[in-house]
Parts: sequence; structure tokens; C-alpha cells
Amino acid sequence: MKSYLISLIIPLNLCVFLVISGTLLVFLKRRKTGVLLCFSGLFWLLLWSLPITSLILGGMLENRYPHRNLDSIPAAQAIVVLGGNTANNRENWFEELSNNPSTHSRVDTASDLYHAQKAPKIIVSGGALAGEISEAKGMAAKLAAKGVPKSAIMLENDSKTTYENAEFTANELIRNEIKSIILVTSALHTPRSMAVFDRLDLEVTPAPNPPQITIPDDPGFIVFLPNARALHASRSIIKEYLGLVVYWLRGWI
Repeated sequence: MKSYLISLIIPLNLCVFLVISGTLLVFLKRRKTGVLLCFSGLFWLLLWSLPITSLILGGMLENRYPHRNLDSIPAAQAIVVLGGNTANNRENWFEELSNNPSTHSRVDTASDLYHAQKAPKIIVSGGALAGEISEAKGMAAKLAAKGVPKSAIMLENDSKTTYENAEFTANELIRNEIKSIILVTSALHTPRSMAVFDRLDLEVTPAPNPPQITIPDDPGFIVFLPNARALHASRSIIKEYLGLVVYWLRGWI
């Protein structure tokens, strides 16, 4: 259900749907309603193509739990890393893939925390969204390549949603008598993740990745000028707000 809603509300998809629906209504002699639908679709598309929309609405989520340097994060019994790669892990939301942008993944943050001796264990959480290799296995391999011992890595291979991330990871934590964790995910995803994990009987410290939705170092960048990257990436912001509503309605947060 949530996937269907996200697909429909994606600006380009909703714009096409509303314009086609509005055009049909015009032909059916319901001109005012049809024109209103057409303009609504175009407005939704324009709104999400403006960088200022991402900066305001995305920034509200990213700044809910501000990024902190390693020294200010207290030690815990384990680091929990949630699967995902918001905006392809770009350090800046508005950079195009063709520009070979610099990246910072959740695995990078978890590795930094481990090597700073913030926790002796890392739990990677995420099932296989496509194919047979789970996100957890992929993250574990990357952590090992960054010098984290395999003996320090625990895998949760079955979760497909943020809610399942929390529920299934909690089972692993209970089995290993772990009560305090450092939660690593993207800055945009942290509010929903913390809302879910906070319902568990755990001491949870957020350690989000650095914010990605920031004005790039480009003198030609204009926040009120339509931007293809802003439009493409808007799905992630919409997904988080819709997720918060759905999770609240289901009593998960």
C-alpha cells in the first residue's frame, strides 16, 4: 500500500495522472474541474523541482537529529546500521551522478564509529530487496574491507522496512544482551528510525550521516530555479513524510 502511494505521489507520476484525468474531464464537459486537476498536477511538479522545497521540507527532517562529530557521541554496546543509500550516498543532494560526486555511506559512518572505539559490535540490518544478496551482507563485506573484523559484525538479513529493521534487530540485541546502541542511517531517515527504535526497551543514540540537502558550492546554483536533480530526489523526502504518517496510523511510532 505504501509503495503504491509513493509511486502515485512522485511528482512526475502524479502530474501525468492529474493532467490526463483533467484532460478527460474537459472532454466530458467538466471544464472547471478538469482545468483545476491539470494545473494542480503542473503545480505539484513545479513545487518539487525547486531546490528551495527540498531545502525546507527535507531540511526539517535532516535537522531533527543534527549530525555530530565522533567525540560527542557516547559509547554503547553496539552500532546498528540500517540499509539504504539515500540519494546514492552523495555528500550533496543536488550533485548529478555524471559529475562523479563525492559520497559518504552509512557504512562509512559505522566504520568511523567502530575504529573510534564507540562500540565493540556492529549490527547491519537489511534484507534482500532484489536478488539473493541482502543489504546486510553487502554492508558487512564493505565493513570488512574497511578493517572491521568479521567477528565484530552481526547480520540481520530479513527486514524489508524500517519497522522490521527495529523489530528484527531487537531480537538479535536481546539474544546478545545488548541494551545500548548507536543508530546509524541517513540524516533524512533518522527521524522515522528513531521514532521506531525509541519504542523498544533500549538506550538509543542517533548518529546520522552528514546532511545531504545543503546548498552546493556552485555560484550558478539558484534555489528558486527548477532543478532536475531536486525533482528526481524528491521521492526520498516524500517517502519519509508518508512513512511517518503511515507508521503513526499503524501505531508503530
